[in-house]
Amino acid sequence: MADSLKSKNAPEEKLQVSRRGFLKTGAAAAAIGVLGAIKAPSKVAEAAVSNYEYITPKKGQWSKLKPEPNYGGASVSYAEHNDQWLGTSKIVGTVKKFKEKDMGFALVAQGLLGPKAQAGFYTIGIRHPLSDALGWAISPIFGENIVDGQPKPEKLPIPDPEQMSMHIKDVAYYLRADEVGIGKMPEYGYYSDKMNPPMMGIIGGMVPRGTPLQDVPFTEKMPYVIVVAVEQHLETYLASTGYDGISDSQSFRCYHATANISIIMAKYIRELGYHARAHHFGNYGAVMAPCLIAAGMGELTRTGDCVAHPRMGFRNKVAAITTDLPLVPDKPIDFGMADFCRVCNKCADNCPSQAITHDRDMVDYNGYLRWNSDFKKCAQFRAGNDQGVSCGVCIKVCPWSSKESSWFHEAGIWIGSKGETASSLLKGIDDMFGYGTEIVDKYKWWLEWPELYKFEY
Repeated sequence: MADSLKSKNAPEEKLQVSRRGFLKTGAAAAAIGVLGAIKAPSKVAEAAVSNYEYITPKKGQWSKLKPEPNYGGASVSYAEHNDQWLGTSKIVGTVKKFKEKDMGFALVAQGLLGPKAQAGFYTIGIRHPLSDALGWAISPIFGENIVDGQPKPEKLPIPDPEQMSMHIKDVAYYLRADEVGIGKMPEYGYYSDKMNPPMMGIIGGMVPRGTPLQDVPFTEKMPYVIVVAVEQHLETYLASTGYDGISDSQSFRCYHATANISIIMAKYIRELGYHARAHHFGNYGAVMAPCLIAAGMGELTRTGDCVAHPRMGFRNKVAAITTDLPLVPDKPIDFGMADFCRVCNKCADNCPSQAITHDRDMVDYNGYLRWNSDFKKCAQFRAGNDQGVSCGVCIKVCPWSSKESSWFHEAGIWIGSKGETASSLLKGIDDMFGYGTEIVDKYKWWLEWPELYKFEY
């Protein structure tokens, strides 16, 4: 039915079963019953939301437009705010702020990860025509006068923080976010210094190659962060290799969508009389991983600092709004991602750059525990990829990212959030069906021009 994704690290092919045939025969229900995991899809729905209690029910719900968080069947519990943990990420020392120019793509832009990666990065936004169009649409909205500004001098009357939080989520969903959360902004969630020129100027072709990057101290300190996510298209990923031209367009489409949402929301909050700054792909002042965790939007994964959501995995892109608008923060979530990543290794097995570690356990990294994956190798490959444009193989193969919506898949996710033994079971089922490593040709809708992948360096 489909070709398998190949990489130099990929394991030998195993027996794969047609999942659609499997579901049609009804054997899926029998298999789930035999495995003793769950007996009916209704149980999955109950597990997904049964312990969501911490917003006072008397005033309503998660939001008017989406009354319950959509965790896709995962069994989710909630972590308290404290100084020893950020969600399920253990703090073991002082977490230091990063300079933006010390991050992966900034190192590439400076030529510190080799000439091929640097040359590829300066052309990354133009080697697929759809990415070029999307990048062009982002380029007018990354300036400081767009992402930030002075609030109105007089504050408008607003609801109490609880109702205001529900309203803010409604605004995000109204603007077509797929998920939204509110967090207590970690102080270390900001960059210590932003870089000038900003990233969008480089990717958008407005900055000549070799232009020095300068540090600009970033001193904002706000109590809350609103995080919005937009999903990358599932069927497109199913039909993609994960590192062809459309993989970059997948990112750019979501970056454009979240950028628009974030600047509108920030401006709206400033119109109410409160400070608000948007942080999006073209102009970040905040690091998205700690913001996501703080806002109850996911947990760290084996990929290093990438955060997976219970339903979307990390098949999404995000933007954030930092603000002093009075809000009630959501609690960070725990859906067993650490246990799952410990036994899965699917992203590491298929990573074309060998950037993702196979280590079983996390290590101390800048004062917190995470897997020792190499962001420099990742950035070097993505920027220098001349077999496509950028890379999203880890997104494509992750069992949390690659499922169509169905009760069977929700049951599987419920299993996977129940510890290491259950995670091994989900991983085995995932491999049996060929999830993530398949290329489903019937979903391919876009055009590719492989001759545009190449660049001079």
